[in-house]
Amino acid sequence: MGDELRVGLIGYGYAGRTFHAPVITTVPGLKLVKVVQRSGTSSKVRYPWVEVVDHVQELYRDDTIDLIVVTTPSTDHYEFVKDALLAGKHVIVEKPFTVTAGEADRLIALTKEQGKVLSVFHNRRWDGDFLTVREIVRKDLLGRISEAEFCWDSYRPTVGANWRDSDSPGAGVFYDLGVHLLDQALTLFGMPATIDAEIRAIRDNAVASDYFNVVLGYEDGLRIRIKSSPLVREHGPRYVLHGTQGSFVKYGTDPQEKALIDGETPLKPNWGVEPETMWGTLNTSIAGLHYVGRVRTIPGSYTSYFQNVYDAITGRTELEVKPEQARMAIRMIELGIMSSYERRTVEVTP
Repeated sequence: MGDELRVGLIGYGYAGRTFHAPVITTVPGLKLVKVVQRSGTSSKVRYPWVEVVDHVQELYRDDTIDLIVVTTPSTDHYEFVKDALLAGKHVIVEKPFTVTAGEADRLIALTKEQGKVLSVFHNRRWDGDFLTVREIVRKDLLGRISEAEFCWDSYRPTVGANWRDSDSPGAGVFYDLGVHLLDQALTLFGMPATIDAEIRAIRDNAVASDYFNVVLGYEDGLRIRIKSSPLVREHGPRYVLHGTQGSFVKYGTDPQEKALIDGETPLKPNWGVEPETMWGTLNTSIAGLHYVGRVRTIPGSYTSYFQNVYDAITGRTELEVKPEQARMAIRMIELGIMSSYERRTVEVTP
């Protein structure tokens, strides 16, 4: 294999045109060459060198394509990933990985059989605020963490017409946004012992869940709350962590998504940099001194996700977002749905 990896993109909806194509095309070594669009050729307007095709078989049959990126609705992930692996391709798939942990297990087994790299697009590990939280935890600046809250609220009182608001398998906010917060909690603290979830629809005419309030319980007493509501017009903190030495509170959201929506790319200077007004507040004890002040947010970097996948495929480094990790988040979703339906705390099992 040469240094360049040729990439095929399945889907050019919101995820494909916003998060994937603009970032892939800025990563040295990755070359976007084909895009599957079942109607229209809008991808060619922005990327005139790509070939637009209307069927995924055009990607599977192309022996020059090394990596396939699946950006379709989550209901279709299992079949597209399976077929791409069987075609001998490396694969990136949008989150959520699959609808069930059983589907994830089968794809993980197939990945090993095919000897390919499979990764799930948990790009929110490269949000600047989460990168900052991760360093605060790694450096033990808060002591033993006793509780934390990760919140993803919005104000969207009207139900949309997209697949996320449908009654399809894998739709709803817990699969869409909850999987990101679960992945972040698992990345920081590992698998919990219990999950206690409330997942429901709170907007008029909603058919998919649009609200969740979930508590992850750990054996050492740690409690992680993840929450999302579409009826929050006045936002609270995005991250709150409390520990034996102090607290960290962070408002606001990573600027990369808005920048990508606005047509910008990671090639822009100061990409992912937050203004000082959005920096989080740290109140803690350091070396016997009481410190209260702002912490500069680490710049976000979605490019780093794709760079890592490139490096893993070419044998330069270990894969950051492993399918086994993404499968853990799907299992937590299953257990959370069980907890909510049965209205009880559920023990976490593999």
